[in-house]
Amino acid sequence: MLVPEIWCRMRVYERDPEFLIKNGYLEKVEDFEYQGRTVLASRLGYRITGAFAERFLGRIFEMPGAVFPEELLRPEKQGLDVFVSGVEAICEAQRGVAQLYIEDGSIEAACPPIKALLHIMAFGHYEGKTVTDPAIRGLFTREVVLATSWYRQRLLAKQRQAIALWKRHVTATGSDATRSRLAEVESSAYLDSLIGTIGADPFTAL
Repeated sequence: MLVPEIWCRMRVYERDPEFLIKNGYLEKVEDFEYQGRTVLASRLGYRITGAFAERFLGRIFEMPGAVFPEELLRPEKQGLDVFVSGVEAICEAQRGVAQLYIEDGSIEAACPPIKALLHIMAFGHYEGKTVTDPAIRGLFTREVVLATSWYRQRLLAKQRQAIALWKRHVTATGSDATRSRLAEVESSAYLDSLIGTIGADPFTAL
């Protein structure tokens, strides 16, 4: 209930992650060493800071610092042992879920960036690269996704669906309009027109 209240009181530029990070309103949670092992706290991503509470929560609360004290914003200060246990439980849950995708083969249906993340969740790396590697982060750009064979197969699956549909229409009506439309969806121009759409799942499409 609180998030929408905060969000609607923020200006458009204030909602930009780059603005929030640059100005210290969001901070990245970093990995750290604890009792001889690495705690993957970075899996938590970014979190709000005291500056965020003061600027944005102050638009709701008279004393935001009392509602969101430092120990709440940085829970490791409440008890490092408990914090570490929580992070490791999250990582173990991620590992278990990712392992299921790998074991049943459904990971092969995942888009390339998600496939990489699943490997990282399960094994800590993908092709020797961690989640902070620019090559992994670059997988999430629109241009890279659109250029993948995974995406091409989705477009081809969508085209096959359209061809099957209009073949049924031709069989049912035999009209020139349906024959003309069938010729259109069979063309390479139609396939190109699908670029930018979600396409269709080749594992379930006709």
